[in-house]
Amino acid sequence: MRRILIAFTTTVPLICAAHAQTTESTGTQTFVAAKPTDVLSYNLIGLKIKNGADDDVGEIKDLVLSQHTLAGYVVSVGGFLGVGEHYVVVSPEAVKITYDEKDKRWKATMDATKDQLKAAPEFKYEGRWKR
Repeated sequence: MRRILIAFTTTVPLICAAHAQTTESTGTQTFVAAKPTDVLSYNLIGLKIKNGADDDVGEIKDLVLSQHTLAGYVVSVGGFLGVGEHYVVVSPEAVKITYDEKDKRWKATMDATKDQLKAAPEFKYEGRWKR
């Protein structure tokens, strides 16, 4: 019995090591580290977007993920207290997200006017995207 126990305790770590090597060789990564320059979604949702003239042009309401990549921001334009809101999806490249160290807050800017965003194709929360 003692030989079986010794064989078991020496074999299990070898099997685990072989499995770990297999997992690494497939390129699948389970855990990643968040870098200090990364942005968390809760920092974005509700973030007001301003343009170069410091006018509020919209607010980030949601994120669009496509194949594990950020594909767009759902931006709310117009409306008052949730009534009459118009949603559009804008490219992540169109919105500059920065962190202001002095004010300790996130900022979003975009080269667009509120009227340009209102004229963009509307996004509706319906079907598979219904809230």
